[in-house]
Amino acid sequence: MFAGLLTNVSISLLGAVLAFCGSVGWLREILPHEHEIPVIPEREDDVVTTSRRIVERVPLAEAQERAWLPLETYPVSAGLKGGIVGSAAMALIACVFGVLHAGSIWYPINLLAAVLYSQSQSLSAGHLNAFHANSFLIATFLHLVSSCLVGLLYGAMLPMLPRRPILLGGLIAPLLWSGLLWAVMGLLNPLLSSHIDWLWFVASQVAFGVTAGVVVLRHSRVPTRENVPFAIRAGIEAPGIVAPRERGEGPR
Repeated sequence: MFAGLLTNVSISLLGAVLAFCGSVGWLREILPHEHEIPVIPEREDDVVTTSRRIVERVPLAEAQERAWLPLETYPVSAGLKGGIVGSAAMALIACVFGVLHAGSIWYPINLLAAVLYSQSQSLSAGHLNAFHANSFLIATFLHLVSSCLVGLLYGAMLPMLPRRPILLGGLIAPLLWSGLLWAVMGLLNPLLSSHIDWLWFVASQVAFGVTAGVVVLRHSRVPTRENVPFAIRAGIEAPGIVAPRERGEGPR
């Protein structure tokens, strides 16, 4: 019913019918007589047995109380590089769409900057096809910042994907993200959503995901340090934390 306040009155009417049917079904469980279902408890004594003589432990957890996974991840620089290269691939697809769709390379740039402008001024045909310095700077800033943040997310997410990281991070994740944006944009800004070709939008997102994923995967992984004591991460040498040095041996 509340969703109809943002979309259409038919949605509210459908919600009212469903709420009425649910209320009737709930009231029939207690009126005119309460429905009771007898349940006979059965007690079962389950005995856990095993044929093993010893308890097998995970090899990763032998030297520590708890295993932190993943044990290796990609450095921050890999995520930033992946985001920057992926942003270039996404911008290339968007510019090709602008040339084919409106005959102007500035169309997708002004469309991205229109998020911060009034709809009547920024979404006119003349404004979208022309070059505007302020729109170019705003779109470039938004594009680079969002791409670098998503690239950092890829650097942290790809080590946790067990198989086919490019398929999950480069195809499935962009499709889910694009579907979410399509649903939200249609409610929050229908006028802006009508100017977006969502097939080309999905293609640009997939290009970003695949390119960023390939760039991140080309880097070597580094061990995670969450399971290392803070003193070691801070470079503090103290007895009991680091191995003792031989006489005459310098700091490690």
